[in-house]
Amino acid sequence: MKTKLLAVCAAVAMSVCAPAQAQAPIEIQWWHSMSAALGDWVNDLAKQYNASQTQYKVVPTYKGQYDESMTGAIAAFRAGNAPHILQVFEVGTATMMASKGAIVPAAKVMNDAGFKFDPTQYVSAVAGYYTAPNGQMLSYPLNSSTTIFYYNKDAFKKAGLDADKPPKTWPEVFAAASKLKASGHSCPFTTSWVSWTQLESFSLWHNTLFASKNNGFDGNDAQLQINTPLHVRHFENLAKASKEGSFVYKGRNNTADASFPSGECAMITGSSGLYARVAKEAKFAYGISTLPYYPDVKGAPQNLSLIHI
Repeated sequence: MKTKLLAVCAAVAMSVCAPAQAQAPIEIQWWHSMSAALGDWVNDLAKQYNASQTQYKVVPTYKGQYDESMTGAIAAFRAGNAPHILQVFEVGTATMMASKGAIVPAAKVMNDAGFKFDPTQYVSAVAGYYTAPNGQMLSYPLNSSTTIFYYNKDAFKKAGLDADKPPKTWPEVFAAASKLKASGHSCPFTTSWVSWTQLESFSLWHNTLFASKNNGFDGNDAQLQINTPLHVRHFENLAKASKEGSFVYKGRNNTADASFPSGECAMITGSSGLYARVAKEAKFAYGISTLPYYPDVKGAPQNLSLIHI
């Protein structure tokens, strides 16, 4: 199976190990949130499986972004027509764990079907997202992603920037954005997944807490800690760049994704899951680098985060 970096958890909505009927294959409904090139990948997986046997037919259906697919699945479950398999991002793990009767643990599904399921085959940090307090994996990761930085090398050359040296720090990003704007670029820099890239990963990359209680691991009464001088400074810099036109806000979630491979925006911070779309659609030379950081923060950069799906 081709491995992709991106975030999601495949929550098994119910066991599909029923005996086959006559000639008609048993349909397995799989709701997911993979769009663009990753959606093609999901469809290919289903086609390959369907072609390998005749008892079952997997029907993948795109149900919108992660929060939309999860909300839709919850409504479908309450209405009595839940999908057999649901792809959920890691933020939805707690919701799935609390949804008693809505899911069958992935480990149980595998074991009941006679397949050996070894959770130790997964990276422990990833498996931990989907493991109940009793040690049982309720679901399993389909893929994982991390936040990275993309830039348009052709646009860099036009602006007089070194296309082989992407900006590594936030001051360098803002300086590059100003030069891109001066060269005539209408969208020098943007970002997708703002809360993930500019708050959660930003915090971890600078080795500072995103929330109290050890980022929530030590208690359910954790509170966000995003009003620190570092966080405030960063958003003030983004606001300043926005007023100057060197940073363009494109909307929530991954709305901004399309703006980079289309050539509209010259730089973007986003998910590594965007790479498949960039590789497929971009008509320009592009580069990839790490998430920027502030060089005056002691210990930065470190601890970049993953989102698991």
